[in-house]
Amino acid sequence: MAAPMLRWVGRGRLWTFARVDGGSCHRRGAPTGSTSNRIRGQSSVAQQPLYTTQKPRKGEHKWAAVVGLEIHAQISSNSKLFSGSQVRFSAPPNSLVSFFDASLPGTLPVLNRRCVEAAVMTGLALNCHINKKSLFDRKHYFYADLPAGYQITQQRLPIAVNGSLTYGVCAGKKQSQVIPKTVRIKQIQLEQDSGKSLHDDLRSQTLIDLNRAGVGLLEVVLEPDLSCGEEAAAAVRELQLILQALGTSQANMAEGQLRVDANISVHHPGEPLGVRTEVKNLNSIRFLAKAIDYEIQRQIDELENGGEILNETRSFHHQLGCTMSMRDKEGKQDYRFMPEPNLPPLVLYDATSLPAGADPQQVINIDQIRETLPELPRVTRERLVQQYGMLLEHSFTLLNEVGLLEFFQNVIKETRAEPKKVTSWVLNTFLGYLKQQNLAVSESPVTPSALAELLDLLDSRTISSAAAKQVFEELWKGEGKTPGQIVSEKQLELMEDRGSLEQLCHSVMEAHPQVVMDLKEGNPRAINKLIGLVRKATQSRADPAMIKEILEKKLSS
Repeated sequence: MAAPMLRWVGRGRLWTFARVDGGSCHRRGAPTGSTSNRIRGQSSVAQQPLYTTQKPRKGEHKWAAVVGLEIHAQISSNSKLFSGSQVRFSAPPNSLVSFFDASLPGTLPVLNRRCVEAAVMTGLALNCHINKKSLFDRKHYFYADLPAGYQITQQRLPIAVNGSLTYGVCAGKKQSQVIPKTVRIKQIQLEQDSGKSLHDDLRSQTLIDLNRAGVGLLEVVLEPDLSCGEEAAAAVRELQLILQALGTSQANMAEGQLRVDANISVHHPGEPLGVRTEVKNLNSIRFLAKAIDYEIQRQIDELENGGEILNETRSFHHQLGCTMSMRDKEGKQDYRFMPEPNLPPLVLYDATSLPAGADPQQVINIDQIRETLPELPRVTRERLVQQYGMLLEHSFTLLNEVGLLEFFQNVIKETRAEPKKVTSWVLNTFLGYLKQQNLAVSESPVTPSALAELLDLLDSRTISSAAAKQVFEELWKGEGKTPGQIVSEKQLELMEDRGSLEQLCHSVMEAHPQVVMDLKEGNPRAINKLIGLVRKATQSRADPAMIKEILEKKLSS
């Protein structure tokens, strides 16, 4: 379906719509330089937890770390922000470039309605105030993959301001406690992405791919309320989940759809904030956490050794695990911001300000978008806790692992087992196997239906817990067998002949008189050894509770 586009038509400051060819939503872009590196003033910090080098020694000064993030999310749209070019990941170089993207003289921007709606929806989900009037600006700087010599952005009056993002950080000895925290959102703005520079070291040349030039971005600017890599990673992951739930961005970091710039400084509590550095273009949550923690420690070490921190831009080398200097920022770059002359103010409406008789296709209604907001991750977690009685940290795990929540819900639909048992098997056994082999949920050889059937066999006491694990191990081999077939082939059904089990228990007791003697002398652990010996003799086909009952009866007689 063609994507509707806002177009400026002249007097009266009205928008009309043009249609451009669309298709399905596509993925795009890998990270590259030339995103916004505007220097903003130091903001006040609501909370500044202390960051120390290992355990502080007696008399050693503690340090407070301050971290602020600028997050660029690629909008899920069929076409670019100001042109009708398609958005598609891994397209042949320079195959998705319009005259406007190439900045040919005489071309004019046409604002994409879908991108505006995505920005409004994201702002509402992040508790932002939506500005009914926002402005576009030109940000001038020279870079080879920015053909116009400027980027269209929203520096003066962005589309959304003053929001908040609540996220959870794991704590406790086993990281089993989730502590809620909140980071303030300064603003959300619409802007163009740049093209892509491809460096050919063998030929000592750089090639330019403009497929990504002009793709719509949401820049989400967080206030410096974070204090370490773990908090930053948790906040970005929560934002990623929100964007994916909304459908405003696929937020696939591996494809450059979500990129993060981190501003980092350290100082002694009670003293002015330190000089900050900016680590650019972090395209992995794991690398984001590592880069921030490394940079905090680097600055602390530098200051404690009598050095000084330079106001500079740095990059993170993921193979070496360290940040490296790219360029200094001592001389503030003049971006020569100016109003975009080819775009009028973007005017939005709500139910109270909507003009009478206005064509819904010609305006954007904030309240109408608010009504279409889907269930957000925070609400989903609360529902999982209430509906299935699971722990809050388990709900975080289900949402944080891509595809795991859907897998869990499909198992729940098809099994008679209790939700707590399903939760345990999905988070412990299933997820454990995935992590051991570094697989995604979508790559699992075990389907939700197979796991549901296995849990039904366990719930009906057809097999024991130990036998269920054997069946799961066979299922993981991906040979196409059902749990029922595996149980039948390997004869893993529970022994139902009580007489045979009593004879086996008697034989085990006669073969291990010392264990029996220890039990009679008051050693409670001895019975567990007898149960284990009986289960071994039955190849885990006997019910441990029945074995214990028989053994206790024989010992008492």
